[in-house]
Amino acid sequence: MTVDFAQPRAVEKKKINFANLGVGAVMNMIEVTTLGQPFEVIKTHLAANRQDSMVTAFKKIYERGGIRGFYQGLIPWAWIEASTKGAVLIFAASEIEHVALATGVSPFSAGLIGGMGGGLAQAYTTMGFCTFMKTVEITRHKATGAAAQQSTFQVASEIFKREGIRGINKGVNAVALRQCTNWGSRLGLSRLAEESIRKMRGKDQGDLAKLPLNAWEKIAASAIGGGLSVWNQPIEVIRVEMQSQLKTAGRPEKMTIAKCAKWIWQTNGLKGFYRGTVPRFGLGMWQTICMVAGGDALKKYVNERYGK
Repeated sequence: MTVDFAQPRAVEKKKINFANLGVGAVMNMIEVTTLGQPFEVIKTHLAANRQDSMVTAFKKIYERGGIRGFYQGLIPWAWIEASTKGAVLIFAASEIEHVALATGVSPFSAGLIGGMGGGLAQAYTTMGFCTFMKTVEITRHKATGAAAQQSTFQVASEIFKREGIRGINKGVNAVALRQCTNWGSRLGLSRLAEESIRKMRGKDQGDLAKLPLNAWEKIAASAIGGGLSVWNQPIEVIRVEMQSQLKTAGRPEKMTIAKCAKWIWQTNGLKGFYRGTVPRFGLGMWQTICMVAGGDALKKYVNERYGK
């Protein structure tokens, strides 16, 4: 990563674009309602039930509710989370990335900084409660047959009465660490992939450098950035374990990131930190395609049509 502050690149000064809040909300809603939530459910199940294989996870999820089992937690928590965190991510990341480019850093560095800032912003402003409740819904015991089943709001209310604000935001620091590394990697590596594609296609010289990448090139770059960002899976496993409602003998009651990491190491060893990597690889690719390639395309459309 090279930074040259002596010759800042010419980046047009712009007003803060609040339309990006809407762009982020729309793209994140599309992402989670299509492939996002099934990948999330499989990934979370494997991270919480680290003894299960992929096949076992599919069977158990399907037994819980058929195809609808793969969308467990979508309504209302994933929708609430997606509409709010997507808005915050695109807005914050776009503004930070623009300022970073103006200082003269490379597109990779600007994307990395913008993604990290956007990830932290969404974690602490909107994600804590919703991410926790999604994990609760996926990991809590579900009554079957004629047995009474608590609604998701009853569960949230009980946790709040028992543990207060901290209880319903349990694991938020792990969420913040995950989102910071997630979107720093995804946005930064996507921008790096875009630059590499430009060089491979001869679009980095002269007037060609001003031409935007086509849709397939943007999608490919986003898929590469999203897939490679799976390196931080141990953080995600720790986050899931901290928020899990599964009852296991010997499991510490009050989890910190350090205690949680120690518990996972004691019970599952090194491989325990990488449970759910395969579905998260797919999730990372799909989220990045939607939020980076799709987000860039929608931002361009909105700015061209409504910018003035």
